[in-house]
Amino acid sequence: MAQDEHRAVELKMTSVDADDSLSNMSRGKLIRRRFLRHRLARLGLSVLIILYLMAICADFIAPYQAGTRLKGFKDMGPSPIHFGGDSGFQPFVYARERGFHPKTFREIYTENEDEPHMIHFFVRGESYKVLGLFELDWHLFGVSEDANITLFGTDIVGRDIFSRTVIAARVSLFIGLGGVAISFVLGCLIGGISGYFGGIIDELIQRVIDLLIAIPTLPLWMVLSAAIPRTWSVEGTYFAITVVLSIVGWTGLARVVRGKLLSLRDLDFVIASRLSGGSDLYVITRHLLPNFASHLIVSLTLAIPGMILGETALSFIGLGMQEPGVSWGVLLQDTMNFGALVHQPWKLIPGVFIVVTVLMFNFVGDGLRDAADPYSL
Repeated sequence: MAQDEHRAVELKMTSVDADDSLSNMSRGKLIRRRFLRHRLARLGLSVLIILYLMAICADFIAPYQAGTRLKGFKDMGPSPIHFGGDSGFQPFVYARERGFHPKTFREIYTENEDEPHMIHFFVRGESYKVLGLFELDWHLFGVSEDANITLFGTDIVGRDIFSRTVIAARVSLFIGLGGVAISFVLGCLIGGISGYFGGIIDELIQRVIDLLIAIPTLPLWMVLSAAIPRTWSVEGTYFAITVVLSIVGWTGLARVVRGKLLSLRDLDFVIASRLSGGSDLYVITRHLLPNFASHLIVSLTLAIPGMILGETALSFIGLGMQEPGVSWGVLLQDTMNFGALVHQPWKLIPGVFIVVTVLMFNFVGDGLRDAADPYSL
């Protein structure tokens, strides 16, 4: 009995010490601590960091440029990677030869085991521009010039799907950030004005929001995207789609910001700031919005997957990015043909990247939602 009582006292003292240490932490440290304890959020953040680093270094990682065609190798499956043999532990691929199936007469590719080609790392290949400033020709991996390596297979015109998927990540990942940034600013500004001033201004803004919410999102995106001239450059189309996606993306956030400001605008610290000579914009941005910044961060995180899916949907139906520009939605256009899915299932691999990206953003959003209130159980 004495040992049990002593054990209980030790546990109680340990819990008291833990509570004291937590009470001495700042709110930011508590949020960070709780977020890092969320396993799925850590996983999501790690995967997203890898994906964005891949997008930034896409030209270096991809063995070919997005438009490079491997002549004579259209609709070819992924290259099997081999180990062992005379090469030891160095990976290699066999040269592949094109033939025809004796019954279906479809093109098939077989490995020529008499022609192994080593996979080398940090090799020279096709040149590319870094940030549009200077040229490099270094690539992460590659094979000799008289062979090819296609980790995800090739498309109908012989372009390497792995290279196109990696390069397409730059558009698909960063268009979400650009669209959300614009909608975030619009939502905070318009929602803040509506909730802070109230009256006729609030009524007018809310009716505009009701009108935008009542319009079906996808048809509206289609109409606005169809207005983009097809003669525009890839960069111009990218910017236009970002604006299109953000036009109606701010309404939900504006409603949330309005509701929060209606409950905060008459509190003592807000009135004190007004009496001290603070302008309306200063009060909104320095006192009201920071009071629910954690909620805004969560909303921002969860809005990015919606933007990515929006761009994918527009590009998939031919109203978003166009060739020679590439995005994950553009790459999925090849899967519209059911026959292609049956005989070339590797063309669905860009869709896997979309699913993983959206899932990881949701994991991070869930972690931020739980960490936003560090004092709850």
